Amino acid sequence: MGIEERLKDLKDKINTKVPQGISVSEVEFEGPELVIYTDDPKRFADEPDLIKTLARDLRKRIVVRPTVLEDPERAATQIRSVVPENAGISDFFFDPDTGEVLIEAEKPGVVIGKNGATLREITKQIGWTPKVVRTPPIESQTIKQVRQYLRSVNEERKEFLRTIGRRIHREVTNRDQWVRITTLGCCREVGRAAFLLSTPESKILIDCGEKPDNSNGTPYLYVPEIHPLSQLDAVVLTHAHLDHCALVPLLYKYGFEGPVYSTPATRDLASLLQLDYLEVIRKEDRKIPYTSQDVRNYLKHSIVLNYGSVTDIAPDIKLTFHNAGHILGSAIAHFHLGDGLYNIAFTGDFNYGKSRLFNPAVSQFPRLEALVMESTYGGSNDMQPSRREAEEKLYETIKTVVGRGGKVIIPAFAVGRSQEVMLAIEEGMRLGRIPQVKVYLDGMIKEATAIHTAYPEYLNSDLRNQIFKEGLNPFLAECFCQVDSQEMREKVIAGDPCVIITTSGMLNGGPVFDYLNNLAADEKNALVFVGYQADGTLGRRIQKGWREVPLGRRDSIVINLEVITVDGFSGHSDRRQLMNYVNHVLPHPEKIFMVHGDEKSTLDLASSVHKKFRIETRAPLNLETYRMV
Repeated sequence: MGIEERLKDLKDKINTKVPQGISVSEVEFEGPELVIYTDDPKRFADEPDLIKTLARDLRKRIVVRPTVLEDPERAATQIRSVVPENAGISDFFFDPDTGEVLIEAEKPGVVIGKNGATLREITKQIGWTPKVVRTPPIESQTIKQVRQYLRSVNEERKEFLRTIGRRIHREVTNRDQWVRITTLGCCREVGRAAFLLSTPESKILIDCGEKPDNSNGTPYLYVPEIHPLSQLDAVVLTHAHLDHCALVPLLYKYGFEGPVYSTPATRDLASLLQLDYLEVIRKEDRKIPYTSQDVRNYLKHSIVLNYGSVTDIAPDIKLTFHNAGHILGSAIAHFHLGDGLYNIAFTGDFNYGKSRLFNPAVSQFPRLEALVMESTYGGSNDMQPSRREAEEKLYETIKTVVGRGGKVIIPAFAVGRSQEVMLAIEEGMRLGRIPQVKVYLDGMIKEATAIHTAYPEYLNSDLRNQIFKEGLNPFLAECFCQVDSQEMREKVIAGDPCVIITTSGMLNGGPVFDYLNNLAADEKNALVFVGYQADGTLGRRIQKGWREVPLGRRDSIVINLEVITVDGFSGHSDRRQLMNYVNHVLPHPEKIFMVHGDEKSTLDLASSVHKKFRIETRAPLNLETYRMV
């Protein structure tokens, strides 16, 4: 059956299920969704369970959209007339792609109304489907710009979504049944994450990152299995760290035209980090791999999914994201292949312990035959102290260094590690555990933090309650100051004892070099590592004890300051947690592939898991292909 026949068949089925008098003018695949266009959106709103019933019976993600959408300005006026003033509506975002209006309000419950009554009334009045979020405590320029850009390319996105929708829902023509994984990076190494998941019908790329050691290591994108890139059905992005997302825009430069699936938070963070990545490369006079236009191209082709939403992304592949507990929006990508043929999950980076920011990674799935699992701390001696022990060590370090008149430099990833450290320091100062000094944030940390507050549903309940119910937003504490100019940076360097949290986390670019260049020679100061330092990075060299490190082609930095590593803040699971995760994963997989770790760690973890659990394990090399079925 061709696409047009399928759509006609679906329209006929829908017409038999909707109440008499509701007209369905058109049915169309748009991305992973089946969109029902109607002249009677208000009648649909009067039937609150109708869409759920249609989705269940047709086994599709259903969206109802008016044939003609109300003008956004008039719709906004009507919304304000329906919603009580004390809701504190702060902004609207009308998305013509989906026919949805995002309503930002200080009191979302007032906008929703009792049992959703106010939302239904809004739908009746304007036709747009309303969604409500809490007004972020810190405004994010990135989110605002992303929304504005997506609105500006609305017509192009609509055409793209229809093209992709028809590609996703095309008929399966191949009678063969097999599943293969090809490793294109990130095997027995940390960085350049890229894996190809293939069936006779479809090809999905999971992640596309860079090497964190500035070695220009890119995934093996030129091999026959993935070349040309136009044959890819989709890219699935597990999270926004550069070793997983940096080179996604490069795919569009070289011919990819398909969708990139991620959580909303990952999309926004990835675009922020990709643009900063280009700026760092430009300043270091390295070859620029792509342009900001390629980043915009990625955004134009992005499709966002929330945790737990089962979604068709190819004719024979369904994708579900689950919380990975690593950074904001990080996801374990679970793939259901064929009609119950095979199930495989890619953890990306994950944390199986509760942190100040997130709940532990999900370990239970409907079905699971194979698991591709990170092994950053997979070595037998890779045990991390508890979060409490890590914070105690950080507090003691800050007290000691500030007490002797020094400055504490903490290089940290802008996303994840910075926010964890900020929360620990804020509490330490509030409880009198460390002296009250200024904590300067340099680089993208403030903007990344703003994006965290825009997606409270991804944070753990303790932090959400603290921010929104108790009104004690730790990210807005008086101790935090944003460094927003070179002049201010120079004042911080010359000023009083303080704490400086700055990018980049592995000392492979960013403002941290300014601080090292000016403060590393003074033994009163301290450099405190709170995250993983990959082989080949400047951070790993200093951590190993190098007392002089190169700065550019001619200059070098003498390291006299104290160098301290505070383990326990990592967003990765340590050896104990990794083994625990395998023990608790349900159902137990038949095969586990250990990736994203150095050679020793991946081999060690693979061997230990096999011995303890009698599961088939592998620590693959790059450029290997494994048949699952």
